[in-house]
This record gives sequence, C-alpha cells and structure tokens, in this order.
Amino acid sequence: MSLEGKTVAIIGGASGIGLHVALMAAKKGANLMLIGRNSGRLADAKKTLSLLHSGVSLHQVDAHDHQALTAFFSQQGKFDHLVSMVGDVMGGGFMEAEMETIEHVIHSKFMTNVLIGKLAAPHLNTGGSMVFTSGTGGRAQHACASYVGNLGINALVEGLAAELAPAVRVNAVAPTWTLTPFWRDVPADDLARTQAHFEENIPLKRLATMDELAAAYIFLMENGFVTGQRLAVDGGIMLG
Repeated sequence: MSLEGKTVAIIGGASGIGLHVALMAAKKGANLMLIGRNSGRLADAKKTLSLLHSGVSLHQVDAHDHQALTAFFSQQGKFDHLVSMVGDVMGGGFMEAEMETIEHVIHSKFMTNVLIGKLAAPHLNTGGSMVFTSGTGGRAQHACASYVGNLGINALVEGLAAELAPAVRVNAVAPTWTLTPFWRDVPADDLARTQAHFEENIPLKRLATMDELAAAYIFLMENGFVTGQRLAVDGGIMLG
C-alpha cells in the first residue's frame, strides 16, 4: 500500500525516531500531521520536512493531558495512519521504584495509548492503520513499570486489531534501547554505560539506527495484511 498522498499523523514526531518516521513518510509522498508538546521542536521539524514535502501541519498538544488530547481529536477530520511514540520510561524493579513513578509510567505508556487508540479510531480511513510503540529493552526486575507498560501495549494492539478489523489494522514496533534525543538530559557517562551493556547483549553487537527503527513503522503502514502484531527490532536481544 503506497503512502503517496496519504495523511500520516505522528504523535511524538518532532524528534528522534518519530521524526525519522516522518522523514521516510515524506519521501514517499505522504502528508504529515506532527503532534507534540514542544513548539520549538515542532517548528524545527517542519523546516526539515518542508524540504521534502509541503504537506506538513503542526499541532501542539501534550498527549499526557487527556483532556487536551480529547479536544484535539474532536477537531480533526479523517486521516490514513497514526503513529504513537508516546510513553515515559524508568529504571528500577518493583521493590526499588517509588509507587508514584510506577503509576506515572504505566499511565503514560499504557493508559495514554489506550485513549489515543479510542480517540483516533473513528478518524481513520478504511485501509488505514495505527502503529504504537512497545519495547524490548529491559525486564521487570530492571524497569518494572516500563516492562508492564510494554506488555499493556502488546495487549492493546491485539484487542484493537480484532475490534477494528477489517477496516483498520493495528500493530506495534518494539525497539530495544536506542540512543536517541529522548535521553538528552541523561549524563554522558550513564549513556555510555547503558550503550555498552546493550551492545554486549545484542547478538549483532550494535544498537539499531533510528532509520532502521523508522523503517519498521513504514513497513507496518504499507503492508496491508499485517495486523495485531508486535514487530521487535532488537538485534535478537536476549537479556536475563
């Protein structure tokens, strides 16, 4: 299924993997709706994308503000594909992490995406899709709420795929830990240790590039027969 002339809405499309998805979609002739909470990053993304395609609209919305998210979708017309990059992360197991942190991350990763799915579904054209973001970068004892949130995303994908078929497909991309601008506030030494840890445990012995990850989202939009699936982009990682 071609993306030429289709409208792709990307929540979290102003930087990182989301921006790379937008760049790839723009090269394929898609119109873009970039949805994010940082006006400066949105503006910078539009400048970059406009070199490839003129059909880029910006929407400043904090997806974690569910009232604002609901208001945003109530004002939208039809579009063809939706990508959600939404979901905070954490470190620490169940015994170590604070309950406030656990609740926040599960709410961010799971409940916000449930709402996104419910709100976006009526706006999707027949033959369209939703692609959420799960993950494979940790285990319950290392990042308990992120792990639970990822499991929730996988269940959400299975449920929505069944409920919305055959008109709309629903999938998720599950990357392992990736060095992106999301980690801009983390000390460089900590990032280096995390990168070394994952590169040691990934059979390919390197992290994925953002383009490699973005290509997975494009694949799930373009392939009209894949639904209810979690596509792991993790280099074959097996972490204990």
